Amino acid sequence: MGFMDKVKGMLGQHSDKAGQGMDKGADTLNEKTGGKHSDKIQSGTDKAKDSMDRMGDDTRGGERGGSDAA
Repeated sequence: MGFMDKVKGMLGQHSDKAGQGMDKGADTLNEKTGGKHSDKIQSGTDKAKDSMDRMGDDTRGGERGGSDAA
C-alpha cells in the first residue's frame, strides 16, 4: 500500500476531522493576516475540501461528475 493510498483511506474514515482542521487553519491564517486575504484563504480551503471529498469518494468506490461515454 502506497503513501497516497494510506492518505486516501484516512481521509475516507476521518473526513470530518480533516475538514475541521482545515477550517481551524484557515481561521488562524485569517487572524495572522488581519483578514487581508480572507477571500483567498477561503477559496483555498474550499478547494482543499473538494479535493479531499473526491479522494474519499475514490476510496469508497463512488463516482463523482464526469460523463458516460458510450
